[in-house]
Amino acid sequence: MGLNHLTIAILVDNIYQDQELWYPYFRLQEAGVNVVIVGKEKQTYLSKYGFPADAQIAIADARKEDFDGVIVPGGYCPDKLRTYPEILKFVKNMDGAGKLVAAICHGPWVLISAGLAKGRNMTCYAGIKDDLKNAGALYEDEPVVVFDNMITSRKPQDLPAFCIEILKFLEKTWALDKNPQKESCLEG
Repeated sequence: MGLNHLTIAILVDNIYQDQELWYPYFRLQEAGVNVVIVGKEKQTYLSKYGFPADAQIAIADARKEDFDGVIVPGGYCPDKLRTYPEILKFVKNMDGAGKLVAAICHGPWVLISAGLAKGRNMTCYAGIKDDLKNAGALYEDEPVVVFDNMITSRKPQDLPAFCIEILKFLEKTWALDKNPQKESCLEG
């Protein structure tokens, strides 16, 4: 796939959902993407089931220029992540730059708190769909929903579809970066 020049941040905090962090982490690495785990601090965080994830950098050191996208896993870590202004600013800046913003399960809580839900088609874990609707999102009960640069999914069983859409987005972005004329060739 040739995505080895891309770097994706996966956000982490305690009580992250194991599969929703590690499945994209390894799937993107398999495609050649440099994946960086980013936390509020550079430390070890424990999953819902006690599995450790070491944040390679703290959010204070994460610059949007250094990343091509961000993924927010689920579990209950998004409830913590959305309380950190630095996390919300980072996610909002990534979105503003048209870079990948992906969230699964409870991950859309971060997108809501960053002010990114209104008017967008999105999905999430059923338990927070009212939060998404109340934030102005157009909720869809689908395994994966793509809206421009935003990709959302519902639960661990949706991870294959979630990662396929993430890789499609990154491949398209890479192709356009390598050949800006390619988009117009496809359309015309």
